[in-house]
Amino acid sequence: MKVAIMLYNGITALDAIGPYEVFAAVKGIEVKFVAKDKGLIKLDSKMGHLHADLSFSEVTSADILVVPGCCPPNYKSNMNDEDTLNWIRQIHETTKWTTSVCNGSLILSAAGLLNGVKATSHWGSYDLLHSLGAVPTGERVARQGKIVTAAGVSSGIDMALQLIAWEWGEDISKSVQLLLEYDPMPPFDSGTPKKAPSPLVEQLRVMLQELAKQEPEL
Repeated sequence: MKVAIMLYNGITALDAIGPYEVFAAVKGIEVKFVAKDKGLIKLDSKMGHLHADLSFSEVTSADILVVPGCCPPNYKSNMNDEDTLNWIRQIHETTKWTTSVCNGSLILSAAGLLNGVKATSHWGSYDLLHSLGAVPTGERVARQGKIVTAAGVSSGIDMALQLIAWEWGEDISKSVQLLLEYDPMPPFDSGTPKKAPSPLVEQLRVMLQELAKQEPEL
């Protein structure tokens, strides 16, 4: 099975690397990092790079497509880039699963793939996701048909484990989870807006809204 993980400048590393580590642990899965132009890809942290093995022109099909997210406003570049959107549409025609992590779902929406579709994203992007025609849900992993979307950043690991379970069975997925020792025990229970203190949620919401108004730097 072939997995194509789309990269672009300004991407959040864990959005791509989380699913990669899960898929790479299963025999028979071939994972490739693909970008509009192959080579080094700048991260949104501006502190490192990922590497795209292949360009869009070299990949015309995939069994699984993963579109990772990024910090706002970096998704705008892809939402307005017809080469990127056309490539996503092309690959979507061939996939068994088309997926996103975090606000990568905004890019899927811009490609016209989430009209009327139940989908999730980072909680700070629900309003924008809705405005693009999707039906936002607070689920950590949301599925409608062959489209599977994951919530913010770390949930890409959960999504990939769920896909492994659907394709290869729960035992294989549990084995991967154990191999990665993915057993989250965070020091604080504030990982969703429902659990975090209200002042903190509002503070971050305002910050994200201000960032979304800016133009991408990368």
